[in-house]
Amino acid sequence: MHGRVAANARIQYWTPNKEIFEFPYANEVALDECAKRGIDVMFGWEMTEVKYGNVGEKIAVFKNVDSGEVIEKDFMSACINPPSKPHSFMADAGLLDTKGGVDVNKYTLQHKKHENIFAMGDCIGGETTRTQVAAMGQAPIIKNNLIEFMHGRDVNGIWDGYSWMPFYMGHTYAAGFSHHHDFEPAPYNHATPSHGIFSKMYYSRVVLSGNQGAAKKYNNKDHGPPHYRYSADMDSLEHNEVLQAKGIAPEEVRHPAAQARIAPVETA
Repeated sequence: MHGRVAANARIQYWTPNKEIFEFPYANEVALDECAKRGIDVMFGWEMTEVKYGNVGEKIAVFKNVDSGEVIEKDFMSACINPPSKPHSFMADAGLLDTKGGVDVNKYTLQHKKHENIFAMGDCIGGETTRTQVAAMGQAPIIKNNLIEFMHGRDVNGIWDGYSWMPFYMGHTYAAGFSHHHDFEPAPYNHATPSHGIFSKMYYSRVVLSGNQGAAKKYNNKDHGPPHYRYSADMDSLEHNEVLQAKGIAPEEVRHPAAQARIAPVETA
């Protein structure tokens, strides 16, 4: 909408949260772009109602999440993202974390409590950005770990937490944010400038063509890239490069039930 609405129009962003993105780097860039463009960012306000005024104008009712103050704001048009709530039967079964995501081990995607439950995609909990790219990276991990679990072997597939999302800077301009676990920036995070010819090339070649090409590759009835015709072999937990780089012992990602089965038995 920016640059394409009436000259006297104001674009505002309202949210009950205290940030735009949970990824701190992306949040800082987004706030900077909003400040440059005169876009108002209103943190800590939850929309509770939309109604019409006396002359038919649209009015949004907001409640401050800290003070409880209620205000009304008229507007012309709005894009509204309603809040998401977990299914009660999942919460009652003890499957979710405190934020409503499935409580999985972030490396193996196996549930921390229930050994026979795995989860992937937007439903998982933890500190990550839930994107299409993240789900595609999780797919071979889930496949491997399900097969290993059903055969009674060690669940040895490790997801490195890689997630990428495009950040649209204009009608034909874009940048990209990417990170690993716990919002650790990936090597090519925000690799191109936010504006100019490189941003325009990034929009056309990566955001548009790249996403379209990735969707085609993962839409075939095969094992998916990069192997396609056969499943990838996963290193054992003791030799996994992701765990080694972070100094994480296999016992820290192995499910407690599996760890108990392989623990040495003390004898008198």
